[in-house]
Amino acid sequence: MLPSPRHPGRYAVALVCLGNICRSPTAQVVLEERLAEAGLDDRVVVRSRGTGGWHLGEPMDRRAAATLRAAGYDPSRHRARQYDDSWAETQDLVLAMDRDNLADLGGRSDRVGLFRDFDPIDPGADVPDPYYGGADTFAEVLAIVERTCDALVAELALLLDLGSSA
Repeated sequence: MLPSPRHPGRYAVALVCLGNICRSPTAQVVLEERLAEAGLDDRVVVRSRGTGGWHLGEPMDRRAAATLRAAGYDPSRHRARQYDDSWAETQDLVLAMDRDNLADLGGRSDRVGLFRDFDPIDPGADVPDPYYGGADTFAEVLAIVERTCDALVAELALLLDLGSSA
């Protein structure tokens, strides 16, 4: 269940992984596309960040970007950013890609949880980190992200009273 928006009719979703070059930007690109398809892109803002600062300002991992491009998405706008604790106070929902990221965020709260809490197949599981894997790992992450984003968009549509648009 989604927490209420801080500002009626608007919603801010934050996606967080370790370096902000693979999982969270993949989820941001897909979620933004799905929100646009559902007609919610003017009411829901999506941001992504990493808990570490190793890749600040860098584009998405080339393998993550290639996987997204092959599936018809545009990953070109992403630049890695780092999560700041004060950021949580401005977001309606902060979703970590795995339990380690969640711990870095201070654990669960009414506005902080796991991205895959919305996964219809394996709710509450971690999104695997594809960084040290091959192309198949990036494809697996994209499949997880797509189905989880679909479920998240459906819940956002209901929350924002636009269920018939999704």
